[in-house]
Amino acid sequence: MSQFGHETLNVYQESIRFITWVNELLETFPENLSVHNQLDRASTSIPLNIAEGNGKHTSADRCRYFDSARGSALECAACLDVLVAKKKIDGEKVKKGKLQLYQIVSMLIGLIRANSERNV
Repeated sequence: MSQFGHETLNVYQESIRFITWVNELLETFPENLSVHNQLDRASTSIPLNIAEGNGKHTSADRCRYFDSARGSALECAACLDVLVAKKKIDGEKVKKGKLQLYQIVSMLIGLIRANSERNV
């Protein structure tokens, strides 16, 4: 079976693993908790922006989508901090998710630099 280009990216695969982790976490919280919806949307946005960006033809367009994915990953990290601050989850439990997010952000920065016409 052939793969789409984005499916071969390590950052895309890691973002899908993060969604799996987040989904298990979200099942432990009520859906009416405001951060529940925010974390669900932000985590979903990461691989969607990676896929869309990878399909763009210009470096500027690719970088814009990869930067949006990076922003969503940072938003997820903040959501996890909010859950800890509100005592909805133990800080130790979020360490795995934050490590995944750190790796995702690092890979996205690499993709942005590699695709930047100025090679920032």
